[in-house]
Amino acid sequence: MNIDSIKDGVVIDHITAGKGMKLVSLLELDRDDVSVAIIKNVHSRKMGKKDIIKIDADIPVNLDLIGYVDPGATVNIIKNSVLAEKKTIGRPKVLTGVIRCKNPRCITSVEQELKHVFLLRSDGYRCMYCETKAAEEQ
Repeated sequence: MNIDSIKDGVVIDHITAGKGMKLVSLLELDRDDVSVAIIKNVHSRKMGKKDIIKIDADIPVNLDLIGYVDPGATVNIIKNSVLAEKKTIGRPKVLTGVIRCKNPRCITSVEQELKHVFLLRSDGYRCMYCETKAAEEQ
């Protein structure tokens, strides 16, 4: 298999095998008019198998969303065909607008313009307003 290199863009690497398609969907890369390569189940010495997403455009990606779905992923920024920056993601302490509170009595279900904010606690993510625990990302 031959996937061309990119001149300016983003490579999301070290994605847990099977989570690449979910990230493409959540990042809405399937709706943008950019070239995206999704490489699934690539052999990895460190992980066994992994997914890789290559975006052939210099577009912003939501690092919090990537960290929520797969905190072990890395994001590589490519400029002029050279690695310009490498970011290790990890779990974000605050998630804004990434997941929605499921509590029907939460203020976010009444105040539609209010952003859904979740804070990382020892037992997972909890809504900042009502403390409802978010479902764990699979």
